[in-house]
Amino acid sequence: MISINQTHLKSEVLKELNYSFGDIFIFKGFIVSEIKSGVNFSWSEHANQIVQDVSCFLGTDGSDLIYISNRINSYAVVAMDWLKFFKNSYFLKGYYVVSDSPVGKLNLMVESLFFKNKIKSFSSLYSAINWAKKGTAEVA
Repeated sequence: MISINQTHLKSEVLKELNYSFGDIFIFKGFIVSEIKSGVNFSWSEHANQIVQDVSCFLGTDGSDLIYISNRINSYAVVAMDWLKFFKNSYFLKGYYVVSDSPVGKLNLMVESLFFKNKIKSFSSLYSAINWAKKGTAEVA
């Protein structure tokens, strides 16, 4: 698994947000998150801050954005907190997860129970970004 910082894509980043729990890279039409190892990622402690910062920078509710979770580290997601995301009137054009871990794929299945739309899974960051750049929101 590769970080945005280790790719030529770094030059396309419009803004980088660095938090104690991870890094967010804002591109035109999509964002990429890289959460640090051991984090128990929740709405109140992490996601709400990211959503507010991205919304402020881009002036959007997220409905025109694809969120790519680049899971280069092992961390937990409070899957039920997706309900809080939607309850606060935020949306996403698409949600992609990049993971090559069997545990990561299992966690993704749990997340999909609480995420309102379909989640697209990738084993390569480049594949996920290429898909996002095409603007493809519909996933099979």
